[in-house]
Amino acid sequence: VVFSNENQFKRDLYAGVMHSFIMWGFLTLLIGTTILAIDIDIWRRVTGSSFFVGDFYLSYSFVMDLMGLLFVVGVGMALWRRYGVRHPRLWGKHTSFEDDAFVWTLFLLGVGGYVLEGIRIVGTEFPEFETVSFVGYFVALVFDTAGMSQGLAETLYWFGWWSHAILALAFVAAVPYAKPLHMITSFANIVTADEKAGKRLPKVPADASPEEIGYVSEDDFSWKAMLDFDACTKCGRCSDACPAKASGRNLDPRDVILDLKTYRDAIADGGETIDIVADGGTSVIASESMESCMACMACMDACPVDIEHLTHFTEMNRRLTETGQQQEPVQEAMMNIFSNGNAFGDPQRKRADWTDDLDFEIPDAREESVEFLWYVGDYPSYDERNRRVARAMARIFEEAGVSYGILYEDEQHDGNDVRRVGEEGLYEMLVEDNVAAMADCDFEKIVCTDPHSYNTFLNEYPEMDESFDYPVFHYTQLVETLVNEGRLGLSGSELSAQTVTYHDPCHLGRYNGEYEAPREVIRATGVNLAEMPRNRDESFCCGGGGGGLWLDQEEESKPSEERLREALEDTEAGTSVERFVVACPMCATMYEDGRKTGDYEEDIDIVDISELIVEALDTKAGAVGSETTPASAD
Repeated sequence: VVFSNENQFKRDLYAGVMHSFIMWGFLTLLIGTTILAIDIDIWRRVTGSSFFVGDFYLSYSFVMDLMGLLFVVGVGMALWRRYGVRHPRLWGKHTSFEDDAFVWTLFLLGVGGYVLEGIRIVGTEFPEFETVSFVGYFVALVFDTAGMSQGLAETLYWFGWWSHAILALAFVAAVPYAKPLHMITSFANIVTADEKAGKRLPKVPADASPEEIGYVSEDDFSWKAMLDFDACTKCGRCSDACPAKASGRNLDPRDVILDLKTYRDAIADGGETIDIVADGGTSVIASESMESCMACMACMDACPVDIEHLTHFTEMNRRLTETGQQQEPVQEAMMNIFSNGNAFGDPQRKRADWTDDLDFEIPDAREESVEFLWYVGDYPSYDERNRRVARAMARIFEEAGVSYGILYEDEQHDGNDVRRVGEEGLYEMLVEDNVAAMADCDFEKIVCTDPHSYNTFLNEYPEMDESFDYPVFHYTQLVETLVNEGRLGLSGSELSAQTVTYHDPCHLGRYNGEYEAPREVIRATGVNLAEMPRNRDESFCCGGGGGGLWLDQEEESKPSEERLREALEDTEAGTSVERFVVACPMCATMYEDGRKTGDYEEDIDIVDISELIVEALDTKAGAVGSETTPASAD
């Protein structure tokens, strides 16, 4: 990752090219200078001769000039973006003189090296072999044309060499104290990154008291947390990717990380101790900022140095929870889950009421062996709009002859978002209850309606309970298999008259890298799938994650409204997009709300993939019926 610069190219080709030129140019010049030092200070003193001759010297000179040119071009690109274009994300509350000094020092080192080389070539009267140093030779020709004599060049070379050397040594001396440190810390941060950070949150120590949970003081920052702080280069990619910031909420992921770093450094210098996070205006981080986070992981996905923002945010949410500072709607949802096993506060016995409208019985996994244990989830069980999704899923399973069953009233909230708002104790209780309920059943695999359930069952439950080692699938992955095996009998043309777009849910896509299964299932219905500009890992969050579904936020525009606008205005198919397809019950809820508040009710419909499949099945059944039934007189 470090040497390919692949993270730098993600979401920003210009920055990727710029950084690659700078990094590889810088490393080449560093290696070249080291080789020269070895020749002059070691080899010549030991052997009395130099290896800096012949083809080696010519090759060395050419490569150094070429890579040095790329270095200067890269730094020039950085200067243009910072001062010419004045890219907004490069300027913020933590922008300081060290940012200017860093980029200008690199520029002066790169250009100064060529100036020094040009002066040397003039002073040595243009040796023919120096043409391989094509940049320095060109600079020398410019100096010669301007009237620089050999004597003047010899005089200027002394001043030029020392000024270049002093600047280079000053840069080296600044590495531990200023922005150049990121050349070391970013490498270390990528090497030590947790591949499951965010999608699997760290446990709370079993012996931790309530007063010790979360970020209480700077002593709670782990070595990895502090490495995150030092690795941040202020590039602002996380800020650009953050849907909360784009919506006008009080959250800038970069500022949170750098505020924590500033506080840590201030304490180290004898500064005053204050709360890390609180709802009072004097803390390092405002509770409002943490409540604004949607846990979508866009910041972490965009970060080129693998900073684990969500881990820090969760630790601060845990602190807010332990001190009773979570907003009332979140506290109410937590109490409902604690008392009734669901965020709606409805009795557990009503969890399977959605099955009443079906003309077939849903198998009870507690009473019979099944291949798939279907974890239905809260919203498909209790929310009237999402009950249609549950019924559509049941219809698909029946149509395809899947061996499946559900837990009925023994199913509890999965806990994914409970954990992300900081309620670790309640999460652990839910894990224990769900694992116990599943352990009493005879099944082979788990299939989830909700990507949030899919994520926590796949990544977190196994670490909470070693006995939980079942294969876990999101329903689109299972339906893709059913389609490919021909078990649904779709021809791929049933809904060919429709144009739709698809929204990648964060917990299925960015969290777990599943992008193609939902698209294959959508295409199997025959619709024309038009992609939104922000798709797959760049998908824009609906706003429901991280407890967002339970809160009313102060924001300029809802993320769901912005996403629907994008579907209708920025998608190539434009207003011909009739339906906005989702694969997550929370997304369905948020976008149904966005249709109303954004005045899109007449423009686009929200439909789950399962509902799309059922519609295709009904269309197929209707077509078959029309072929076998005589036409009416009408």
